Amino acid sequence: MKKPEDTVADPLFVQEMQGVQPLQIKARADLQKGAADAASLAARRQAAATEKPADVVAPLATSDAPRVGPHDVLGYKRPGIQDGVYRKLRLGRYEIEARLDLHRRTIEEARRELLRFVRECMEHDLRSVLILPGKGDRNQKDPAVLKSFLAHWLPELDDVQAFHTAQPHHGGAGAFYVLLRKSERKKQAAREQFSKGRL
Repeated sequence: MKKPEDTVADPLFVQEMQGVQPLQIKARADLQKGAADAASLAARRQAAATEKPADVVAPLATSDAPRVGPHDVLGYKRPGIQDGVYRKLRLGRYEIEARLDLHRRTIEEARRELLRFVRECMEHDLRSVLILPGKGDRNQKDPAVLKSFLAHWLPELDDVQAFHTAQPHHGGAGAFYVLLRKSERKKQAAREQFSKGRL
């Protein structure tokens, strides 16, 4: 039987390796798949139980909205919205594709209906809508409550690109024109239309 020294060509290497001990191999942990899966499942269940629904994560707060007057003219547009688009919205020149009437709703009812309405409009590719909170000028003690909350909530919704007080024939100071984000389907259709026009 050959000694290890006999198989190594370089005697200097053998000399350097004298007294070197092989590394001790430590026993590896034996992870049982069932235990890991159970722990992972328990962690996921805990996370799901503590996670808040989408409309609670971005709740549209139902307290402390800055107050506006019943006859105030209000507007908002996100950065990137073209002035011409906003002007057309402000003048009521977009076709109104859907309406949401919030008259005589509580703040919580209005919040829920607004979230549902915007979600459904996005699902159906609607962009230009009218929301009517009313002026709230009949409530002498606390005027324009819903109008104030709506003006505060709309910029918080990612799908809202712009809004403006409506023209008198659409409700005036008691209504808002709202421009919603273009859905991916509409963007794709616009790209296809544009490319056809260039051919």
